[in-house]
Amino acid sequence: MIFLRHGRSFTAGKTISTHRPAASVLLPALSSGSSFSPSTTYRRHQYRHHNQGAAFQNANLFSAAASVIAASGALLGGSLICQCEANVAPETPMNEENDAELPTYTMAQVSKNDGKGTDNRVWMTYGGCVYDVTDFIANHPGGSEKISLAAGGSIEPHWHLYRQHFASDLPLQLMEKMLIGYLHSDDQEKVDDAMEQLANDPYEHEPSRSSLLKVHGDTPMNAEVPMDILGREYITPVDMFYIRHHHPVPLLSEKEVEDFRLDVDLTILSKATPASGNGDEKKQKQTAKLSLAQIKSLPKVEVTTTLQCSGNRRSGFNDFRRTSGTPWGQGAISTAKWGGARLVDVLMLASDQLADDEKGSKPEKDATSTSTSNDKGSLLQTLQNLQTILDEHPNLQHLRFESIDGMLASIDILKALSPFGDVIIAYDMNDEPLPRDHGYPLRVIVPGYAAVRNVKWLSKLELAEEQAEGAWQRGLNYKVLPPSVVDANEVDLDKMPGLAEVSTFSGITNVRRVDEDVGEEKKMVPGETVMVKASGWAWAGGGRNIVRVDITGNNGKSWSNGNLAQGSNQPYGRAWAWVFWECPAVPAVVGEDGISVELSCKAVDLAFNSQPASSDGMWNVRGLANNSWFRLRHRVV
Repeated sequence: MIFLRHGRSFTAGKTISTHRPAASVLLPALSSGSSFSPSTTYRRHQYRHHNQGAAFQNANLFSAAASVIAASGALLGGSLICQCEANVAPETPMNEENDAELPTYTMAQVSKNDGKGTDNRVWMTYGGCVYDVTDFIANHPGGSEKISLAAGGSIEPHWHLYRQHFASDLPLQLMEKMLIGYLHSDDQEKVDDAMEQLANDPYEHEPSRSSLLKVHGDTPMNAEVPMDILGREYITPVDMFYIRHHHPVPLLSEKEVEDFRLDVDLTILSKATPASGNGDEKKQKQTAKLSLAQIKSLPKVEVTTTLQCSGNRRSGFNDFRRTSGTPWGQGAISTAKWGGARLVDVLMLASDQLADDEKGSKPEKDATSTSTSNDKGSLLQTLQNLQTILDEHPNLQHLRFESIDGMLASIDILKALSPFGDVIIAYDMNDEPLPRDHGYPLRVIVPGYAAVRNVKWLSKLELAEEQAEGAWQRGLNYKVLPPSVVDANEVDLDKMPGLAEVSTFSGITNVRRVDEDVGEEKKMVPGETVMVKASGWAWAGGGRNIVRVDITGNNGKSWSNGNLAQGSNQPYGRAWAWVFWECPAVPAVVGEDGISVELSCKAVDLAFNSQPASSDGMWNVRGLANNSWFRLRHRVV
């Protein structure tokens, strides 16, 4: 195999001369709907390092990844920058075909533009090119914090980890507009050499997955359930549950699982003590550490709930105007039975452990030696205790989560602590231990909320005054901008809420002509009306029961009511899982092709929220929360 990198191609020990990669080479003309694999992108745009070694094999995966990035000079002040001693661009360009209209820069010059200088410009390099990304930072789908890691340095080490950048041509199309020059060949050689020395492929030890899933990208894995499988079983089989990852999947050794402790920070509940010297008061850090055995000793509860990616049906937005993110169909949704401990029980266990620590008693407590919500008395007493906590700590507003892979998210404290919220710390999925893809060893389940708040690979809980920091909670990632806004610099993201409790959704998974019409053996004629039967799913956030599903085969001129089947008898206001529906007879207009019909469905929930007819007025640059009518053109002959 031949690997292309800046200024030269190489095979095993053989080097041949090449030209500078111009923007047209780095940014090929691809259709807006096209995609290509990481390997294709590396060969086409940069290189494909071929000395792969062992993958990350411990819980410190994210810190290990950070070390790789730092070692390659991508972080501020990294080694590559230190190696670049020249402060000005040399007179000799990297080759005779250097573009005359664009200057050549050294890495030392690039490093001075890290956003901290007098003009606050942010430059980055990729594939021998220099980009000014200052005006794009606020619009980075992964959040301004993530992209800022490469400020004043090279992008390559970051894209080695965040390979979703290779899933489409959009990142390179955007970068083309930011090109300001080229990186000197000596410095690009150092970037290339550092990348070649990366021994670890963070995706080498990914779990095996079903070949039936529709994969949008495998590094990290993002895969949805195909339409013909989505409605087969009410409880989605584990191997067919949709997968949405931001990073490589953590791989814990047996020793790391044995030593695993869930940090539970209850500092906000502690009493303030005078700080030495200045008379100010501060709270002493109060963090309990709970083992898996302790958590599993708590009373086990089970919650059946549906999880849906916030970008589900993003492809429907793309039909109107392109968005950023994975082009999901309707299959980024699944339902499972989760087993684990109540969140409130885990918090109480942590509180008791801290109380014992203050008394000098160190042995680990389990549920047999501590109080839990099961023996605290009546429901009224539980509610009174909750009200007392909120009265005594009015600043307590959020519960923060942190995962092994570094993800940060949070939910409001009322949802977290409510005995009717059914938030659990799960260790089972469909009566089996959590698989790695879905959060092993622990994940939080927050029924009725966006799936991103159901944090996998949970490592820390924290009661807090403010929501979690980071791109997934405060950045652009999970915030729905107005349809008119395409530049996040135009809005104050801090004043916009992130997705939490979600809206009302539905989908169609099966359409076919009714038996009577098929038996008549009539050829379908465009514009004619035929009878079809359809089935699908519906779900609302916040535990709101689905009360009706309407289906139309003529764009809303007439409607048929679907019969609610599985999931229709869930508790009032705690309907955490989807409903399956079916409609035996829907009049549908035959399309111009003479072989298909277009059906639409909309769900109505307990609050009589209904789905809007069009996605145009809901369009947002991130492609989130598309709950317009689900439309499906389906061949029925």
